[in-house]
Amino acid sequence: MSASYDNLNGQNHNSYTERNDENSGFITPARRSKGTSNWIKIGIPLLIVVIVAAVVGGVVGSRHKSHSSSSSAAALSPSQSAASASAAASVAASQKLAIGRFATATNSFYMMPVYPSTTDSAAFGSPTLAASSNQNSWPADSFTPSKPDVLTVRTDRPRLIAPAFKWAALPSLIANDPYLQGWNATIFGNATAYKALSPVAYFNDNSSGILDNARAIKERIKALAYVYRMTNDTSWVDRAWEEIQNAAGNGTVDFGPADDRWNSGHFLDTAEISAAYGIAYDWLYDLWTPSQKSMIISTLLKYGLQPGLNQVTTSAGWWRTNTQGNWNCVCNSGLTIASLAVLGDDKSGVPEQLLQTTVDNAVENCAQAVSDDGTWAETANYWYFGTTGHAEMTAALLSATGSDYGLLSGNTNFAKTGDFHMYVTGATSLFNYGDHGPNKYSSTANSMIFYASQYNQPQYALFQRDQWDAADPWSMFWYDPRLSGAFWDGKPLDHFFDNDLDQWGSMRSSWTDINALYVAMKAGKLLGHQNHNDLDVGDFVLDALGTRWAGELGSGDYNSPNYFVGETQTSPRWQYYRKMTEGQNTIVINKANQNVNAAPTVNHDTSNTTQGPTTVLEVDQDSTAYFTTDMSSAYFDATSVKRGIRLLNGRKQVLLQDEVTASQEVMWRMHTNATVSIDSGGTSATLTLDGQTMKVAMLNPPSGAAFTTSKAVRFDSDPTPPIPDQDNPGVTVLIIDLPAGTYTLEVLFNPQWPGSVNYVTPPSVALDQWSLTSHN
Repeated sequence: MSASYDNLNGQNHNSYTERNDENSGFITPARRSKGTSNWIKIGIPLLIVVIVAAVVGGVVGSRHKSHSSSSSAAALSPSQSAASASAAASVAASQKLAIGRFATATNSFYMMPVYPSTTDSAAFGSPTLAASSNQNSWPADSFTPSKPDVLTVRTDRPRLIAPAFKWAALPSLIANDPYLQGWNATIFGNATAYKALSPVAYFNDNSSGILDNARAIKERIKALAYVYRMTNDTSWVDRAWEEIQNAAGNGTVDFGPADDRWNSGHFLDTAEISAAYGIAYDWLYDLWTPSQKSMIISTLLKYGLQPGLNQVTTSAGWWRTNTQGNWNCVCNSGLTIASLAVLGDDKSGVPEQLLQTTVDNAVENCAQAVSDDGTWAETANYWYFGTTGHAEMTAALLSATGSDYGLLSGNTNFAKTGDFHMYVTGATSLFNYGDHGPNKYSSTANSMIFYASQYNQPQYALFQRDQWDAADPWSMFWYDPRLSGAFWDGKPLDHFFDNDLDQWGSMRSSWTDINALYVAMKAGKLLGHQNHNDLDVGDFVLDALGTRWAGELGSGDYNSPNYFVGETQTSPRWQYYRKMTEGQNTIVINKANQNVNAAPTVNHDTSNTTQGPTTVLEVDQDSTAYFTTDMSSAYFDATSVKRGIRLLNGRKQVLLQDEVTASQEVMWRMHTNATVSIDSGGTSATLTLDGQTMKVAMLNPPSGAAFTTSKAVRFDSDPTPPIPDQDNPGVTVLIIDLPAGTYTLEVLFNPQWPGSVNYVTPPSVALDQWSLTSHN
């Protein structure tokens, strides 16, 4: 089964892409657009969640606004008294219960939350925890190991992530929390759907191996085992056993070659099925017969742990050395979870050998995938895989042994990665640069819920709990029901990430308006991202009016020859359009790729506007932010190339400015799904998409400058890639062509907001002179 992509989304889909939509109770495609747009569609939610007393819905983004508050902190202030903080949290929690959960925009690609437009701040105070009670807090764990030892585990079962005392407490917590109620119902819905399906069929797509199969098995096992433990209905155990048997090759249809069913040559696959077996063995431990336990252990050893031992002791495990990304996290996590599950029951000694190496290796590599600014070193989408592996492994170690062994503290900047995820999430979608990876399946953003408690960052869980993918068995045990408040209260609208590997900025007009303005731009190095990056210094995305106007093409075909070979200027990866500079929203000079050894510099500033406790926000007229980069080092035929982007007019307009001195032709490029109409003079264009309009105009255009358009296809002069490029139907490239010379290009984006808006024409200011007040 070959993967396919939605252009400018880049997510691949196939028949396993199943997830129960919490709003409808039906199986819906994960992260898949319901409309006709090639990247993002946002609209009125089709169905609304009703949890307790109120119906929450409609379109957010009402223009009836009030000024923001900047007094709230992201975490409980030490200066607050415990009594007042507890009282405030209790009031907020009570108000939130009355409102219920927020709906999600079910016809948007990422099913973004739809927040009610309200100026009532009672339910939306600072992120904090209410006082504990029997109804809203987890009991203490009685397991107290004599000393942290990865080979000394709790004797009661389950031991992984959700010990027995948590299962005992869960029904009461569900009864009193709308989020746990909704997630529980969704997990039951998913499990019911899985129960009716045939076991996962083996399919090897060559590039991602059987990773789709592996993650689907893992997701099913989690749901089936969860529902058994909540109901004591053994039919769920029987269905889980059917899935286990099938993956062992004992089903009605063969599951891969007998000597390597879990595809150890692509060890991610092996690790994920190993984790699934570990969860099944541990969560259903008391239900398995001795012969079933023996079969699970022997199969796990043959196809998972023994190949894993080969990986950690030979060069086969390339992912163990200086691999700071998702491969290291997922592989170490799967081996650790499986080893912890059977430790003490297996007599081979293999689990003990693995645990002596996987944990330390993950601390040295997986935990280092977060840069010192919080950015995930690969891409925004690979963050999901990496943090899921990291969080699962850490949570399993904590529950089974009482220690995280440095996975949480080995990188002192790891706690910042929650902010990375929040700021890389725009109004309609992620700033989804680079490769996106295979299907997410069991990889969600629910590590945010885990990190909220581990790092005392409640805003992370408050952000994630309203996302469409929050319903997951892990969430049921990682979530702290005492949470109250709003993640956006006191949260700056802008943030800049300065590690020289990353270098990117995120700017917006609101955290809670699905129609908000959102701009993100990146610079950073082009190598060092585990071969998932593009040649994209100066790349940007732009959201407004519930629509993405400038977007990303995303992943290419992972089956393309040498797709992941990108270490040099002439590497095959850089011959595929979606990875080339011309496939990005940036400057192209001499129709050539950027220099893979580019080392841009950046500058930026912000008025530091923060959102207050309500979902309605009106920013001051002088509220602004900007991000500039000197990206001269990214070009071979230029002496100077600089780019800057800034918000204008109370964050209603966007100015993109380029200053170029080049010895070869210059081309400005932007990819859009919009229909483009260029005026007769050629210096302005009208973009229409999803019933909305964006005006784009050149200010002080250089002589001869004019907008043109083309399809998103390679130049005729480009080298021929190893195989033909993927098509990009429905994508238009807006272009400005200029001959060699020195130019300043100022392009103004004016979303056509409803109501009366006084659009401004900003003054011309050299990029080096930009400041917070330079365009007043």
